[in-house]
Amino acid sequence: MKILFDNRWIGPHGIGRFASEMSQNIPGISFLPDGPSRLHPLDSLWLGRTINSLKPDVYFSPSFNPPIYCRIPFVFTIHDLIPIRFEGEATLAKKIYFNLIVRTACRRASRVLTVSEFSRGEIITWSGVDPEKVVNVSAGVAPGFNPNGPVKVFGSPYFLFVGNHKPHKNINRVVSAFAEAGQGSQVKLVVTGEPGTELKTLISSLGITNSVVFVPRIPEADLASYYRGAIGLVFPSLYEGFGLPALEAMACGTAVITSRVASLPEVVGESALFVDPLDHHAIAEAMRALYFDRELRLKLSAEGIVRARLFDWNRTAQSVANVLTAACKNRAAR
Repeated sequence: MKILFDNRWIGPHGIGRFASEMSQNIPGISFLPDGPSRLHPLDSLWLGRTINSLKPDVYFSPSFNPPIYCRIPFVFTIHDLIPIRFEGEATLAKKIYFNLIVRTACRRASRVLTVSEFSRGEIITWSGVDPEKVVNVSAGVAPGFNPNGPVKVFGSPYFLFVGNHKPHKNINRVVSAFAEAGQGSQVKLVVTGEPGTELKTLISSLGITNSVVFVPRIPEADLASYYRGAIGLVFPSLYEGFGLPALEAMACGTAVITSRVASLPEVVGESALFVDPLDHHAIAEAMRALYFDRELRLKLSAEGIVRARLFDWNRTAQSVANVLTAACKNRAAR
């Protein structure tokens, strides 16, 4: 089976991790030739022309960019509907692209993949396609995320926030909660990414500039050490299609504070400390609980390690490979 794969999605983010793992664990994959950016306005036209000329058995995209016209069976992945559902991130251009290109492609594709039952239900309702056409292949956790190995230190205990700073990640409430939790110079908040002006201003106004540490980019090989060193991962997202940092933290034996919304309960089960993500007071109380209650941390650590074992990239890759094989067989039968 010759699989043409959109390798442009591989990168240091959730979709990038999914793309990387699938490219390494599914046999028969070849990459697209050089072309436009995956977010170029004419990308879908270029994809269709390229796929038709290369004539693979099936085309597979690990994310939401499908070809407009394609004679070859294709499978693509919608991890979530954040680009059109979440206030502050749903631009007019994104809405047009999803409603005209992506929704139409859902009907033409052999299958649409996603990574949680939450996202699967949203995609089925939004696209109107037969439920059998949307397949939840889940996501996994790499072997390097485990309790054993190097531990990152910052000179004092720290809470960890992993993710971008888009509105659905809820970083402003995390920062406000950290300030209210009141550990002051005794505890730090370590945040991935570069802070924007609004976030810097908020941190300054709360008087915690010296207690918040920004790490612009963490190499994937080092990320587990940050999880292992943390008191807990603070991950009270307002919306997630999966929530990979929560799973990775649990696999490393780190307690997780998160939200009982969207896909997150599917991922963490009952092995996390749940909060109302709209209430920074509740997030602060959870942070205080983790800091002062060692028994709670140990309990969540043990439960999280067991929970994380349910998710495996090899199993995800096998599920994807089965879908791609079926797409080829259906074409041959016609």
